[in-house]
Amino acid sequence: MIERRAPRGGTTRRGLRGAAALLGIGIGISMSLSACAPGKPEPVPSDDGAKATVTVRVVDNVYEPAEVEVKAGEAVRWVFEGPGEHDVVSDDRGFVSELMPEGSYTHLFEETGDYAYLCSIHPEMRGIVHVVAP
Repeated sequence: MIERRAPRGGTTRRGLRGAAALLGIGIGISMSLSACAPGKPEPVPSDDGAKATVTVRVVDNVYEPAEVEVKAGEAVRWVFEGPGEHDVVSDDRGFVSELMPEGSYTHLFEETGDYAYLCSIHPEMRGIVHVVAP
């Protein structure tokens, strides 16, 4: 059998094709992973001046209660009770808290509808706010 060798200091066409294929696979994997992990969205300031009619506890990787109802024009307050960091991120990004182990975040709901939310680093933590007409 005759062995084909690359020229000294160079590569064969087969070697170049293989390298290009690996590079293409790497780029494809990188792009697909970045599509799965969009990152933490920018926080939306808390409506601290609004009086909350409902309080949701954020503790032990759950929202308690996970489902609440308020009237349009009312606010929900999330109280974070450590030790782990959590946040509140609505699906439509209308309300987004900072990641925090303790503290609170308030959002005033002005329009009727269902507002689903989750924790950006614990996606199994899910909740929903039902906003009904006054």
